Amino acid sequence: MAIKQINIAQPTFLGNERKYVLDAFDSGWVSSIGRYIETFEKAFAAYHGVKHAVATHNGTIALHLALAAAGIEEGDEVIVPDLTFIATANSVRYCQATPILTDVSPGDWNISPDAIRQSLSSRTKAIIPVHLYGNPAAMGEIMKIAKQHNLLVIEDCAEALGAEYNGKKTGTFGHISCFSFFGNKIITTGEGGMCITNDDALAERMLLLRDHGMNRAKKYWYDDLGFNYRMTNIQAALGVAQLEQVDNLIAARDAIYRTYCQALSHHPGINLQEVNKQRNVNWMFTLRLTGMTFDGRNEVIALLKEAGIDSRPIFYPISMMSFYQDLKFTRGELHNSLKIAQEGISLPTYVGLTDTDIGFISSSLLECLNKVIV
Repeated sequence: MAIKQINIAQPTFLGNERKYVLDAFDSGWVSSIGRYIETFEKAFAAYHGVKHAVATHNGTIALHLALAAAGIEEGDEVIVPDLTFIATANSVRYCQATPILTDVSPGDWNISPDAIRQSLSSRTKAIIPVHLYGNPAAMGEIMKIAKQHNLLVIEDCAEALGAEYNGKKTGTFGHISCFSFFGNKIITTGEGGMCITNDDALAERMLLLRDHGMNRAKKYWYDDLGFNYRMTNIQAALGVAQLEQVDNLIAARDAIYRTYCQALSHHPGINLQEVNKQRNVNWMFTLRLTGMTFDGRNEVIALLKEAGIDSRPIFYPISMMSFYQDLKFTRGELHNSLKIAQEGISLPTYVGLTDTDIGFISSSLLECLNKVIV
């Protein structure tokens, strides 16, 4: 009998996705003009209760567009977590600025407010907190630090659509917030991203730069060196259909999270991400294998693969990458990032995963863990 293969993630299309995409196709408006783009932007802004949403071709572009619109440039420093997807730091370097890699808290794995304070300098212009794996960062303390030092805050919400901090949606604290709609995200447009803001000037600047820097009132007249960062109408059509279902998609992921927790949370060799009584969203169920080395963790991943279960490591610390090992990128110790990374593993998480699937994944993980420990 063939082994059942369980993917780490897969998109879920249960609504009007096909209908809207075919409508965009049939309209002939398949590029960066079409009614679905504005519809998606307005609906996304309304979901977050903000004034502006600016759609982009992917999430990395959203981060770069936000930084560029905010005037981040050479000589500036931007504080980012060391433990995150590399786009968070790379987008700062695209602006010729310097990302300052900063340690995370051992409990919630998000950027540490105390470490932020240690990373501050006279050149610090912004902070990019990341809500890692859908778990809200300590936005109260982060915004307090930003206000004290007159810093811009750009929230990286790529993994946290629908999460809340103290009853307020992530993405509504920062001056600009950025989202990703890659195929494994809570909602997807295939590739795609979004910036949201309540600042009229920043929104206007992003709209200008997104479209080659072309004057918004005078076609083919260019005021600035801009970018081609536009979302297509077909992408947006998919996004509109996905956003219509966002509450149901998040609820289904909540159920997956609870089932995993019931199966694994009491095992002494497993350590879960602390949610600090916040409203997290289950982007990808991720845990730590207590005391593991990188080699041990990778052996567990290989054994799961043999059982037909796809899994993946937590992000490696950005400071481990060869092109980030210059001392100018760090200003403090990064022990927590390293420890969490070497112990961390993400398990399959997508709508449609059954309780039976989760039971099999969980029992297989424990079997693999015992083999590696022995």
